[in-house]
Amino acid sequence: MSDLPRKAVTRTAKLAALPLGFAGRATWGLGKRIGGKSAEIVARELQQRTAEQLFKVLGELKGGAMKFGQALSVFESALPEEVAGPYRAALTKLQEAAPPMPTRTVHSVLEQRLGEQWRELFLEFEEKPSAAASIGQVHRAVWHDGREVAVKVQYPGAGEALLSDLNQLARFARLLGPLIPGMDIKPLIVELRDRVSEELDYALEAQAQRDHAAEFAGDPDVMVPDVVHQVDQVLVTEWIDGIPLAEIITEGTEEQRDRAGQLLAGFLFSGPARTGLLHADPHPGNFRLLPPHEGAEEEGWRLGVLDFGTVDRLPGGLPTTIGDSLRMTIEGDAEAVYEMLRDEGFVKESIDLDPDAVLDYLLPIIEPAQAEEFTFSRGWMRAQAARIADPRSPAHQLGKQLNLPPSYLLIHRVTLSTIGVLCQLGATVRLRDELETWLPGFLPEEAPEA
Repeated sequence: MSDLPRKAVTRTAKLAALPLGFAGRATWGLGKRIGGKSAEIVARELQQRTAEQLFKVLGELKGGAMKFGQALSVFESALPEEVAGPYRAALTKLQEAAPPMPTRTVHSVLEQRLGEQWRELFLEFEEKPSAAASIGQVHRAVWHDGREVAVKVQYPGAGEALLSDLNQLARFARLLGPLIPGMDIKPLIVELRDRVSEELDYALEAQAQRDHAAEFAGDPDVMVPDVVHQVDQVLVTEWIDGIPLAEIITEGTEEQRDRAGQLLAGFLFSGPARTGLLHADPHPGNFRLLPPHEGAEEEGWRLGVLDFGTVDRLPGGLPTTIGDSLRMTIEGDAEAVYEMLRDEGFVKESIDLDPDAVLDYLLPIIEPAQAEEFTFSRGWMRAQAARIADPRSPAHQLGKQLNLPPSYLLIHRVTLSTIGVLCQLGATVRLRDELETWLPGFLPEEAPEA
């Protein structure tokens, strides 16, 4: 690929070819079955070919298509096991890398933004990118003061590409729906589109990263690299090594997977309380597992957190209503939970539901918050997805009548995404500890002493 395709017609043609490709493979599959192959074998071959084409196109186009693929990748654990195999490899590729843009394009952006003498800012600059993602790619370098840095360079035309892709993807969201059972794809695409302008603004990202770096400086569990320099389309931050979370998922020890899961859960819930910001892009490519400091305990692995382009601003931390409703659900107070869901807009005024049925719907989902520790697994995630996706199940019928208020959209997606990553890790996590420490309303208020 020579450059980020900027012409809408080029990108639209590539994306529009996807549903046609799905139809073509279905015809191919029918031919194979007529030729004597079993339906099961043909279905598996179809899934593999579909996955390969879909994620090849998403990866090549970067932009919104790539970002959509990354958002889907964390839900891989919800796929039925017979489908997950072919998709897993294609999905996880999107968590760490995409085809890079040409060196000449990188140099052009750096010259425009940092000046003609941009090389003088660096003692070293690696031409080959260390990572390439949806709207930019990262180069490893050494800043003029000797610090190792990550130089994030935004693709020229990324904004137009993002909007074009997401508009096009929204048109055939229904065709992509079967990838993730129980997940309504269209709102995910709409929400991604709404976040585009923020993610393209590296000044906003730099400020969010500075806030996190300052708050977590010296933290024994979380490491956030500080911002070194920022201008339009270029963001320079401290470099951190470590094992990518995607690698921990596929090759990590049980100890590493459990530690990564605990740290991820802790960061998700502590971030809003400590910074007023929720890191809203929790796919494995944005996290590293860092070895313990010299002399630290063996369990002292830390979580390195990258990419603050998408954040939810929660100045008061996570809403108390989340903790309240979670606590009341665990306590089995169906009427109180139902009343709160109504007040917050999760149940519209025109809808009447049975509070006990709502409680039955919620209890399996919040199982991880009830136990002292919980082992997340693909099997558990698939069971939840199947329960909600099966049109014959009461959970499916009830779920269709619930509403997600706009103010909770990002919190909901981040929570689901994080659970998806925990299931990919197969991590055993003391989630309740994190909720009791960081989630307002989860612990009942103590009565004041007389």
